[in-house]
Amino acid sequence: LPICFPFTVTANVLPQCSAYVTTDMDFGSNAGAVTGNIDRTSTIGLTCINRTAYTIALDNGLYASGTVRRMRHETDPAWFIPYELYRDGARTQRWGSTANVDLVSGTGTGAAQTLTVYGRAPPTSGAVAAGSYSDQIKVTITY
Repeated sequence: LPICFPFTVTANVLPQCSAYVTTDMDFGSNAGAVTGNIDRTSTIGLTCINRTAYTIALDNGLYASGTVRRMRHETDPAWFIPYELYRDGARTQRWGSTANVDLVSGTGTGAAQTLTVYGRAPPTSGAVAAGSYSDQIKVTITY
């Protein structure tokens, strides 16, 4: 006599994100004091498996004073230019690293996704030293 019985077949697809790409943000050249807002953008690209939920955090950089991000002069560490990074084009929603406060969240589609980082260097109080200024931001993607 034939005997029939079931067995279960399963698979577990783990969430995954990869293929991270960023572009640098360049506030350009300026003579003397920054007298008005300088707005620029950069991008963060990633590819996450379909339906993988993710969050992206940006730290305050290497030269922050409290929560104020700052670029530091390349040779004279006494000089800084403040700037900020935002999640929205109106530059009202700071992009930071605090859960449920200022992260960017999304869901993977299986295809490459690009997010825009909106930057602003506000007016400075007085002139700044001539030279190049820079900072480095750490991007953390959690999925």
